[in-house]
Amino acid sequence: MSELKDTLFAQMPSIGGMRGQLVQRTRGDKYIWGIVVLLSLISILVVYSATGSLAYKMYKGNTNVYLFKQISFTLVGLLLIYFLHRINYTIFSRVATILFLASIPLLLYTLLFGAKINDGSRWIKLPIINMTVQTSDFAKLALFMYISRLLSKKQEVIKDFKKGFIPVVAPVMIICALIMPANLSNALLTGATSLLLMFIGRVSLKHIFLTIGVALIPVTLIIAVAVATYDGKSKEDAPKTSVTEKAKSFGRFGTWVSRVQSFIYATDKETPYQVQQAKIAIANGSVLVGLGPGNSRQRNFLPQAYNDFIYSIIIEEYGLLGGAFMIFIYLVFLFRCIRIFRRCPYAFGAFLALGLSFTLVIQAVANMAVNVNLVPVTGVTLPLVSMGGSSFLFTCAAIGIVLSVARNVELVEGKIPPAENAAQAEPIPA
Repeated sequence: MSELKDTLFAQMPSIGGMRGQLVQRTRGDKYIWGIVVLLSLISILVVYSATGSLAYKMYKGNTNVYLFKQISFTLVGLLLIYFLHRINYTIFSRVATILFLASIPLLLYTLLFGAKINDGSRWIKLPIINMTVQTSDFAKLALFMYISRLLSKKQEVIKDFKKGFIPVVAPVMIICALIMPANLSNALLTGATSLLLMFIGRVSLKHIFLTIGVALIPVTLIIAVAVATYDGKSKEDAPKTSVTEKAKSFGRFGTWVSRVQSFIYATDKETPYQVQQAKIAIANGSVLVGLGPGNSRQRNFLPQAYNDFIYSIIIEEYGLLGGAFMIFIYLVFLFRCIRIFRRCPYAFGAFLALGLSFTLVIQAVANMAVNVNLVPVTGVTLPLVSMGGSSFLFTCAAIGIVLSVARNVELVEGKIPPAENAAQAEPIPA
């Protein structure tokens, strides 16, 4: 009878060895990786807590459905980040033009044939997987790739109006104009991020201010109509003026006017319902610990508690300290991306990392500002925290591209052995 040989414990793969292999496979900025994992865990906890009312309506109280859905989106998002961060980021420069050109008919199709919600067409439904996709997220990702490529290639003529400025600002105006009819706030945030990237890319200040002046025309028009048509009466008692009626006939223009009026003039009784509930949620949270994880009271009353107003639930359950910690996380993310920008040897990678980080952080600030009623209600989500969907996956894609740039920086600095990835041993300038 053969004698069984036991394996030495020292010969077994240890936890440390597995961790070492994982670290070797995941390159890039370790702080950004840590932020991604931390925000993903926070998202799972808060989304699971905030989906109480939705689960009660849709699945008779079975909240585990949304828990498993969020975990699934998180795993897919992490895999997407890992896959993209292993790609040589110069490939994104090569496909930037194709993606940008593809985003234009995609946005047009969404405006004409997309799913209409609140007079706005923002989503299209993919036929096979039956999933709705917000095409503006794809368009923004393609836009920042494209203008990063243009800024890197036109540095010698960037101060010239015709040769430098027009080719860079034209794509921004096209994408923002196509996003604006369905989502004004998203268009404004995209434009602001693009202008900030142009400023970093040495575009002339007079050209930037000229663009800001043009962009302020529709914003000023909305505010002017809101002020001119408000007569101090409540919505129930206010007569329907001819100007307001005409404004409401133009897509979402009437909705924009109504939101501005509510933000400027509304009393406590006239404040929009979601804003009232968000304020109550914030008031429920104390300075230190709040009500505790899973103990939110307003999740059953606050619309979009798991999406647009998830920051209010965070403050309610984790207190003002938890809300401040969220701000700190996004600021650390921005700081690490700026560090990548300063270390990147090639202009395209530097602009790409900075542009994508700007858009995520500005979106986070906008979401938080809406939750605490500093700005009118918009439809932006909290990146990596709001309930999973196409926006969540595109956010993961943006972070994966940033980590791809960071990985290339480490390769150039000699922190990654060239033999580990021969495809990135010699970075190709964009």
